[in-house]
Amino acid sequence: MTTTAGENRTTPDVSSQYVPEFLSETGQRIAQEVSKLIPLMREAAPEAERLGALTPETVRALSETGVFHLTTPIELGGHAVGARDMLEAIATVGRGDGSAAWLVSAATGNNVMALAYPQQAIDEVYDVSEGWEGPLLVGASLFATRVGSARKVDGGWLVRGKWGFGSGCKHAAWAMVGVEFEDDNGPGRGQVILSRDQYTILDDWNVMGMCATSSNTLVAETEVLVPAHRFIKMSDLPMLMDGLRGKYQGVGFTWGSQGRVLAITLSSAGNALGMARGALECFAEQAPARKPFNLPYPTVADTPSTQVTAGRTRAMINAAQAVMERHADAVDRRSLAGGDFTEDEASELHMDLIYAIRLCADAVDMMQIALGSSTVSLKNPIQRFARDLRVLSTHGAIRFDPMAEINGRDVFGLESVGMFAGGLPNVG
Repeated sequence: MTTTAGENRTTPDVSSQYVPEFLSETGQRIAQEVSKLIPLMREAAPEAERLGALTPETVRALSETGVFHLTTPIELGGHAVGARDMLEAIATVGRGDGSAAWLVSAATGNNVMALAYPQQAIDEVYDVSEGWEGPLLVGASLFATRVGSARKVDGGWLVRGKWGFGSGCKHAAWAMVGVEFEDDNGPGRGQVILSRDQYTILDDWNVMGMCATSSNTLVAETEVLVPAHRFIKMSDLPMLMDGLRGKYQGVGFTWGSQGRVLAITLSSAGNALGMARGALECFAEQAPARKPFNLPYPTVADTPSTQVTAGRTRAMINAAQAVMERHADAVDRRSLAGGDFTEDEASELHMDLIYAIRLCADAVDMMQIALGSSTVSLKNPIQRFARDLRVLSTHGAIRFDPMAEINGRDVFGLESVGMFAGGLPNVG
């Protein structure tokens, strides 16, 4: 089949015929609804970067699709989707705006984390969810080396502190934050849920990419009283999270502990895939409309070197997508069968996903260089995808070299370091 330069052929021929085993009607519907919002997200992205938060129009439109409640239990008004559905939805958001997809990704983990608390806290958090626009709650410094402090008093805990990277804080009603405390058993780590009136937001998220995620610092300068039901010990967290398996309806509540952590990495990978796909769409649109600076071809798309870049980058993105979809299917398949992954298996799958993220980031860099200086305009989505992917790749949990070292030790049969790329090995 031949195409003219004006036709957009950014979707894979063979991969598009693949019928995914675990992509449900709900997942497909949400992704289709989100895909209609891609022009809106791209148009609003420059203003969102200036604001340091998604525009109200983007938040409202995305909220109506249900993407901020992908993993919320069906019983609480959500969708409780599996890993494959989650990957599809987040990748679709990422095609429009990486910052928006980052907040959707964060919500998939935070909404489930809140379910580890006592029922009274769950009821309080989700009581405001109906009609809420944007992420319901955020997490800040939950697993960081430096967290806030808490001391036990009658009726609960007095909490104060400073917590970084509260992605989505300008939209959320609640925040989960990490604390240190001391009881009869000595020092320990915990986490609490703060209501919006118990902390202030420092507007300090001044960064090169993911600018609209409002990943600001949260501060409680004086002690605030947190009721006892909004406190949990980190040492109890694994047991509490394991207790969610089968407690609610939906594929997302069949995941074991390793499957759940893999889903977190998959959510970031989905964002990277979406941004790479979005960049490829823009690349295919812009190259035929631009003239090369110093070569005798009518358009940049007619330049052989650009054609090579197009072929290479599409193959890189297709390969990354194949890995992500295969591992998402594996999480759902094994979970639905009642199983989970070993630590060694999960570590290898994390590495595959992080390598797929690297492929996406490299592909976008290649496209930007091939198109040239026209892409450095802040109005051009390609430069935003490049910057956002660079920032995403620096996140501690998905940094390439640390994860490669951890997997390399496994290849040689050396002792495991007991952690994956960014998390603390023991916070209890």
